[in-house]
Amino acid sequence: MSPRRARKFGLIGTITKDFITSDPGVARGRGRKEKGIVSGAVPDTAHGKLPKSFSGHVPGSLLGTGKWSAESVRLGGILYQAAALCGFNEEVLLYSNVGQELLDEVIAVIGGWTTLRTSGIRPVAGPGNRVHLHYPGKGERREILESTVCGLDSEPILHDLPRLDFLIAAINSGFDIELKDWRRILGEARNPTWLDIHSLVLTKVLNAERQYRALPDWREWVEGVAYLQANRKEAACMLGRPDEEEDWPPADSEEMGRFSEEAFAVGVRAMFLTLGKEGVLVMTPGARAIIPSPRASHLIDTTGCGDVFCAAAAARLARGEDPFVAAEHGVDLASRAASVSGIQGTYELARLFAQH
Repeated sequence: MSPRRARKFGLIGTITKDFITSDPGVARGRGRKEKGIVSGAVPDTAHGKLPKSFSGHVPGSLLGTGKWSAESVRLGGILYQAAALCGFNEEVLLYSNVGQELLDEVIAVIGGWTTLRTSGIRPVAGPGNRVHLHYPGKGERREILESTVCGLDSEPILHDLPRLDFLIAAINSGFDIELKDWRRILGEARNPTWLDIHSLVLTKVLNAERQYRALPDWREWVEGVAYLQANRKEAACMLGRPDEEEDWPPADSEEMGRFSEEAFAVGVRAMFLTLGKEGVLVMTPGARAIIPSPRASHLIDTTGCGDVFCAAAAARLARGEDPFVAAEHGVDLASRAASVSGIQGTYELARLFAQH
């Protein structure tokens, strides 16, 4: 591993304001967003729930007003990766459009992160990216996007590319950046890039429950990316089968092998596929292994654990570690992150993790 110095990380993504509810007995954050890399008993943390008649459509004006008794309201999205990397004392250049109505709240949270560069944060009119997340007792998380922000302008990112050591793009909303702009960035990038597919596989609708969809153009998003992150459901969507069960495709299946080979053919060096309580499947052109997830001793909130995994693994990759060792560090920190809550908790945890 190369000598210790702060690397320069570029982060592309959306800062969200999340309104989280769940059925009784369901932990906050369980489901798609946390990418399923933490195991352990699930405590009853629910204080509110959607009415039984909830059908997936909520008028945007009701979200976040208390009508649905949100048990948790917080900032999220790309701030999880930023919090972890800044906690590691890495230099972070954050590129994100933020609603003017949300800007003061964001600045209040990130103001003490001394290694965060905010020149890439662009205020835009409106409330910003507001999303309602509901975790039912069974099945996939329900997501309703009340409002969002426009896609990023690629010019500031292109300007900074030569001085970045590593670039991470997490598609938090699906509206984060247009494909043509992402292709421009990949075409000029000489540094390693990490792509978290995430919300690319969701329908781009507002004020209605978002559904999984096939993603036939996934190769255009992935070609030229060094490191690809997805979970099983996202992999199923890229394989054109969004209606498969949650545990499809199996880690050792022919479909998974074919998927990885197609990704390697367009330049991917390593794939990180999260497998729920099984851990993370790491695949390279010459090897594959499952990195098991430690059992969380004190599970509080798993929201953002997949984002923390991304940041911790990328930090190691930027220093020359191989993908399997990097994934071990990512899984380790992600499991610890389930014992804290929120963006600032993630930042403080990463600081402690870096010190030891």
